[in-house]
Amino acid sequence: MFTGIVEATGTLAAIERKGASSVIRIHCPALDLSDVALGDSIATNGVCLTVTELGKDYYCADVSAETINRTGFADYQPGRAVNLEKALLPTTRLGGHLVSGHVDGVGRISKKSKVGFAIELWVDAPAALSRYIAEKGSITVDGISLTVNAVAGATFKLTLVPHTLNNTTLNDWQVGRSVNLEVDIIARYLERLLAGGQSDASSGLTLATLAASGFVK
Repeated sequence: MFTGIVEATGTLAAIERKGASSVIRIHCPALDLSDVALGDSIATNGVCLTVTELGKDYYCADVSAETINRTGFADYQPGRAVNLEKALLPTTRLGGHLVSGHVDGVGRISKKSKVGFAIELWVDAPAALSRYIAEKGSITVDGISLTVNAVAGATFKLTLVPHTLNNTTLNDWQVGRSVNLEVDIIARYLERLLAGGQSDASSGLTLATLAASGFVK
């Protein structure tokens, strides 16, 4: 598990294709790896990856075909900056929200504007995820825990303050960029619980029906 509070940024230094899968190497001199061991998890642009090789300022991980097909890794090339977060500890402050590192879909930035000292972004999400995205709720975008400030269908607005901009890859984000999205895990489990084991597609549940049931307000 993670919190969505980025600890450092790194660089995708190398990609070795192995059939439908890949092995990647992340150069990360700004990330403290002193307490990381082989087999540990590191969220890399919001994707939970297992460390398979470890050096003083880098780590390697396997990226399965499933991960490539469901995340922005399908388009990543060496040199790309990535957000990094080590798995949380029981003593970690939960400054963001509970994040699993399992990407639900890929969104695309559709609008960017400056408002005072902040930057506003509108992100188009896959239609199937829209029911999990609520105004003032949490969403993980490329591994960053962010607050949804407005929703219009499957499009949502983010307001980004300078600290977040300066400590993540956000300054590189432009209109048209694809981003990894993970919706609030609590919304997913509530839907599954109220669906009584039905598939998400057949449950017909939305945040509105959850609210009507008294589970969310």
